[in-house]
Amino acid sequence: MTDGPATPFLTDRFDDALAYASRLHRAQTRNGGGIPYVSHLLAVAAIALENGVDEDQAIAALLHDAVEDQGGLAQLEAIRARFGEDVATIVADCTDSHEEPKPAWHPRKEAYIASLAHKPARSLAVSLADKTHNASAINADLRAVGEAVWKRFTGGKGGTLWYYRALVTAFRAYAPGVAAERFAREVDEMEELAARG
Repeated sequence: MTDGPATPFLTDRFDDALAYASRLHRAQTRNGGGIPYVSHLLAVAAIALENGVDEDQAIAALLHDAVEDQGGLAQLEAIRARFGEDVATIVADCTDSHEEPKPAWHPRKEAYIASLAHKPARSLAVSLADKTHNASAINADLRAVGEAVWKRFTGGKGGTLWYYRALVTAFRAYAPGVAAERFAREVDEMEELAARG
């Protein structure tokens, strides 16, 4: 990751990816609410751009959930054909499982955390943006509805808190810097809100 963006670089490819992501996820809503899923994709791209990514990474940020939620490996091949190998690699690295049905939640998350040690910095930057927005959204929901939030997550309260703290440890080790600390602050807040019960 860099300390900030170099020069303006977003082209028609980014616009195409934005429209593509919107079409793919149009019927999807965020976990536990009626918020259009595209809001998450836009937020992840925004955080990634604020953290200094390049256009391929920004495109991958828009498409990071496409494989998991909208078509599996066939979708990954479509992304590769349309946006190139770099984008497809980052999207694949952000996907915690390509298997159907997905493996059990806890082993899948453990495997994802372990995999971060072997992923390139370009992919970690997009994953960090994704996890930062997810943590921020959980915090907003904790403030709005309290403990009911945890019912939305397969891991429940304990599993979710474990997962996010483990991610902080991993990102600090493998992608240290401003973006990792931004994510860590969100997780610190999550733990404080959770402790209030």
